[in-house]
Amino acid sequence: MGLRELAVRWADALDGVVAPTLTRTQIEGLLGEQAEALVAAVQGTADVTVAHAAATALVAANYRDPVAVSRSIPVICQDMVRAIRPTPTAPDYEQIRDRAIMVAAEFAAGFTGALRSAALGEQETTLAAVLSAAQDAEARRQLSEARFEAVFEGASVGIGTVDVTGKVLDVNAAMAEMLGRPAAGMPGRSVAELLGPQNIGHAFAELERMLSGAINRFRLETGHVRPDGTVASIDLSMSAVRDSSGRARFLIGVAVDVTERKQLSDRLWHDANHDSLTGLPNRVLFFDRLARAIPPVGVCYLDLDGFKEVNDAWGHTVGDRVLHDVAQRLQAAVEPTGGLVARIGGDEFIMLVEKCSSQKELDSISDLLLAALAAPMQVAGRSVAVGASIGAVFAEDRPTEVDELMHAVDSAMYRNKAAGGARGRGQRFPLP
Repeated sequence: MGLRELAVRWADALDGVVAPTLTRTQIEGLLGEQAEALVAAVQGTADVTVAHAAATALVAANYRDPVAVSRSIPVICQDMVRAIRPTPTAPDYEQIRDRAIMVAAEFAAGFTGALRSAALGEQETTLAAVLSAAQDAEARRQLSEARFEAVFEGASVGIGTVDVTGKVLDVNAAMAEMLGRPAAGMPGRSVAELLGPQNIGHAFAELERMLSGAINRFRLETGHVRPDGTVASIDLSMSAVRDSSGRARFLIGVAVDVTERKQLSDRLWHDANHDSLTGLPNRVLFFDRLARAIPPVGVCYLDLDGFKEVNDAWGHTVGDRVLHDVAQRLQAAVEPTGGLVARIGGDEFIMLVEKCSSQKELDSISDLLLAALAAPMQVAGRSVAVGASIGAVFAEDRPTEVDELMHAVDSAMYRNKAAGGARGRGQRFPLP
């Protein structure tokens, strides 16, 4: 499959998402350029961060619906992988697939960042217009007030004004909706009273600094708990409006509801860092946590015994159910210890325990993992039994070489298999 065909398949996948500013021919040309860069990243000849530029290009072409991400990721993880390695039996197929996952994650992150930049740009434009209208009020009161009123009432972003004592002067309908309060009941009340104790945080502290004259403006993203208990994520900018002598007359705030964008960002991060079958953290998240783990560190590497026979006898659907049930059992077993269980591929699972007190504690945790798999599972009306071989490594210090630690725990697990341990029993070996 060539770049031309990839571009066409990508364009087909995005068809109907939005009304782009480009023709079909232009879209295919744009996607062809981005596909070439992404394929290079999947092959390992370009840095995965080129996916940020590809995502930014899509947003610039008016692809701003989250569906554009969900339709692009299969193109990266499936079509591009097949274009590079048509057969899964190629020696480096797993590496190509893993890089495709990383590229897809970077693409999702870049898409989120580009959406945020676009929203902030629109917010800056609105804030500049509002400030300009407010500052002209003293010189050309009637005309500027009429303009300000039009912007104030009709703006899709939230706008509010606060006097120098911290009392609300006015808010528009969009701001009142974000805060979950009726607009008519807000003027004359203090900001602290309207926000409530649960929302008195960093944003309120910055507002107090503005009222004291320490700063002239600030911008931040904050969570706001509405009176009905729902939570909104708000991107808030506030500035002080001063008279000709430099004295603050009032404060003006512009807010953008970024709840959907934050939810999308959180969902994309979760999808990029968790296994879709079991819901456990994947190897990307596990290795990130391992690199930042607080020592002493305990690592258990678990490989299922008898799982191939399950797949051969009853098929992959039953096998997937078994993996899901195994994941739930392992997670429940280590939950009291605060450990992290991840699926790193196939029937292989791994667990990390930070601040592990001793080898003895790690041995006990390994026994818990084995015990969790002792009882047969009821899957699709069948009683399925699987065991496991475990390799466990205890390290006093944070590992400086993650690969060395993983090699040690992998070797420990295979020594367990070679020792002929019975299904459901594991042996542990210290780090060399």
